[in-house]
Amino acid sequence: MTRLIATFFYVGHLRPAPGTWGSLAALPVAYVIIKIGGWPLLLLGAAVAYFAGLWATRVETAGKGNHDPSEIVIDEVAGQWIALLPVAFGAAMMGVPVVALWPGWIAAFVLFRLFDITKPWLVGWADRRDDAVGVMLDDVIAGLFAAIGVVVLAALYHLVLM
Repeated sequence: MTRLIATFFYVGHLRPAPGTWGSLAALPVAYVIIKIGGWPLLLLGAAVAYFAGLWATRVETAGKGNHDPSEIVIDEVAGQWIALLPVAFGAAMMGVPVVALWPGWIAAFVLFRLFDITKPWLVGWADRRDDAVGVMLDDVIAGLFAAIGVVVLAALYHLVLM
């Protein structure tokens, strides 16, 4: 069960760039979650992914030298869902289908991958923990940074271009 969770149903075994595959796999699942329960269910899903991922990562890395193996991508799923929260919230507030905000989906994905790969500031700090909390937390922080970026880009679009 822990391997299934940690690899997000074995998506983490795809090569190259398993983290990117994990983030991509998170998108259609997020769409289904949003269709079922909107942004509150996506928020709950991100929290569940975080805590289940923390548990699964602890079990999968116990006694091993590498505390952040590339096949563990549940952290990317949790972070990607956090990055998508402003998109889901915005669609709900505007009363439009979440796919109508497709530029937000692209921005959330690109920004999340950017912050996850480059690991600026707090993302890098969390990553350097070298434990299961660090594995999960760096992607949560990257997701928060990406979510802020999505809000900024949406504000710029609506204030400047409209």
